[in-house]
Amino acid sequence: MELVERTRLSSTSSDGAGKGEKLKQGNSRASTSSPKIDRYKMARQLTEKAIKEKKIFAICGHYPVIRATLRRKGWVEKKSHFLPKILPGPEDEDVGITDGKRVKVQEDQEMTSRKAEDIHDAMSRLVKNETPYFLWTIKRDIVDYHNLSSDQMLNHYAKTSSFTTKIGLCVNMRSLPWFVQANPDAFFPRCYSLCVESEKQEFVDDFRRTMASSILKWVVSHQSCTRSNARSQKEEAGPSEEGSRTDPEGAMKKLRGLPGQLVDVACRVCQAYLGQREHEDIDGLARSVEGLTEAEWSTLTQQYYALVRGDAFISSSRNYFSQCQALLNKIKSVNPQTEIDGLRNVWIIKPAAKSRGRDIVCMDHVEDILKLVAADHPPSRDNRWVVQKYVETPLLIYDTKFDVRQWFLVTDWNPLTIWFYKESYLRFSTQRFSLDSLDSATHLCNNAIQKHLQNDQGRSPLLPGHNMWSSTQFQEYLQGRGRGAVWASLIYPSMKRAVTHTMKVAQAHVEPRRNSFELYGADFILGRDFRPWLIEINSSPTMHPSTPVTAQLCAQVQEDTIKVVVDRKFDRNCDVGNFELLWRQPAVELPPFSVSDLCVEGVGLRRNKRQMPPIPTVNISASLPEAQILKVPRRSATLDRAGRPPRAPMPRERTLGDKKVPVPPWPATAERSCERILPNTQPTRPLDLDLPRAQPLVPMQRRTVAGAPSGLPSAPGPQRDRTQCLLCHCSPASVRPCKRCGSFSVAILQGSCFVPLETPGQGL
Repeated sequence: MELVERTRLSSTSSDGAGKGEKLKQGNSRASTSSPKIDRYKMARQLTEKAIKEKKIFAICGHYPVIRATLRRKGWVEKKSHFLPKILPGPEDEDVGITDGKRVKVQEDQEMTSRKAEDIHDAMSRLVKNETPYFLWTIKRDIVDYHNLSSDQMLNHYAKTSSFTTKIGLCVNMRSLPWFVQANPDAFFPRCYSLCVESEKQEFVDDFRRTMASSILKWVVSHQSCTRSNARSQKEEAGPSEEGSRTDPEGAMKKLRGLPGQLVDVACRVCQAYLGQREHEDIDGLARSVEGLTEAEWSTLTQQYYALVRGDAFISSSRNYFSQCQALLNKIKSVNPQTEIDGLRNVWIIKPAAKSRGRDIVCMDHVEDILKLVAADHPPSRDNRWVVQKYVETPLLIYDTKFDVRQWFLVTDWNPLTIWFYKESYLRFSTQRFSLDSLDSATHLCNNAIQKHLQNDQGRSPLLPGHNMWSSTQFQEYLQGRGRGAVWASLIYPSMKRAVTHTMKVAQAHVEPRRNSFELYGADFILGRDFRPWLIEINSSPTMHPSTPVTAQLCAQVQEDTIKVVVDRKFDRNCDVGNFELLWRQPAVELPPFSVSDLCVEGVGLRRNKRQMPPIPTVNISASLPEAQILKVPRRSATLDRAGRPPRAPMPRERTLGDKKVPVPPWPATAERSCERILPNTQPTRPLDLDLPRAQPLVPMQRRTVAGAPSGLPSAPGPQRDRTQCLLCHCSPASVRPCKRCGSFSVAILQGSCFVPLETPGQGL
């Protein structure tokens, strides 16, 4: 018993110890699981609040800054919204990423690396059946644009190819004078579409005109250089060395000499161009420059190539210096692009629908350009080409070319609302600038091209190794060169005007949508005179932090974009970051229909009813005996007024629909009623009817009622039975109603009876 009790005690003690250990383990698990429960509760509460406030968003692409910014503002991401869709590969640098597959892999890695307890994953699962009200995508085609509700926000507009593609911008900039009083040649290098034969011929004519002006520039620059060199040599050389110095034109003797006729032809071409700009060709005052044959143009072109390459010279160029200088001054006054044309006549050929610098080449021979275009015939969307004048005199920083990426935001197209970003960045080339080589590595500053190249050894070490500057660093550089005011007075305002003018032209082509917005990136080239030249505008500009400059500025512009499109929607006075309102036009009321709204205004006219002419009246009291007027005996039942047996009146027929219904003749009771009423009539006054005096009514031709005659002429005896209707003046039968107006011409209404009229001397 004692052993049993001990065993029980030991077992109970061991059981108690085990239970105590299990209780401790349960408490520890509860303490560790309680934070998870709290996080799930918090996630549910935040999600319910976001659903109530419609703060659900979805992102397609690698935009961590947009995602983090929206989450801080209480938005919840619906991650599964774009999963069924395949991410398309980007077509340019300006799609936010460089490779669609790489981005998808990065997104998958980020999703798998997160733990299951992540609060954002839990919130995302809670809104998997909710509608996202903010959509940020790489391309607009990912979203079914027309099926979005009015309260869903999207970061794209439809039909923006009129300014986001090279051919669209090329074509639409020519319409600028119809919208704005500005010259597109002042900020956009002239451009032609080589897929159209007419524009191809315009490009050839432009190339020839530029070639002629380049010949004049060569003459002026050569003489200027010769005089300056001679002056410097004379100052450096002593009196003993003055006779021994070499002739500055001695080196030219080894080159092929060109006749002065080349300058004459170039001057004639430039004079004809000036005449066209002054519209003299309309009146026929200027001779056509195309007086040159194709063979003469070919000869002139080959001589020009040899001249600009340095293989030839014009021996008598000093004789044309004054004439060439005067013509160039006139050309500069009418053509603002004379300065950027240079001497080499270089043009840049771009595919119409591609970007990221793909397949872009620079050429200075018109034959090679036309040959490149002809190789891709017939033109389609993928092989259409545009050719644009290359800026041969760009502003260089340490002998290196650069361009400027400038952001701007459009939040509405009606009214047009543009926000301009105060910060921008510069992209440098990896090679030193030179027109001797037309390699794309030297002349294209796209990061998609330059990132694959090594920096040139001869490039200045003062340039950054990552080939980017912020606009603030550029202003510091200008300040160090004594041109610090150029940015605020010329460069920045000119870029704003160029963007505003371009958007005004494109407004008629873009499909406006409420609750949409889009961030664009404009590329500018600065000329030697600090004037910016618009090259292209990109949709969905890259936000990849490839360098320290873009890592800071791209994150900043994304956050400021959310401030403008989200925060300002609820608070008009909120902080908008570095954005400034560039343009907001008055609201334009669109017509309710796209077709012409035509209407007819006027007063409706209705044909008046025909007025019945008054019955001509005659006074018969003087011609007829008083007794005859008061007493009308009854006619014989067997004889009519002529003494003949009465004829049965022929029934008339009237048409009712498709049937003819006979109408019975006038009832004879009317005559008997007249006989009963007339004897009781008192001769208080005579009847004033102005009937013919003792003359029968005879047929007459139709005439107007006005000025009715006092008497009617008599007619021969056989026609006395045919009387004239007193209403319409036609001649019906004497005993029938008038066929025209339906009245009785031989009876006069007296009270409610018809009194037959009889001729004098004739009995009834």
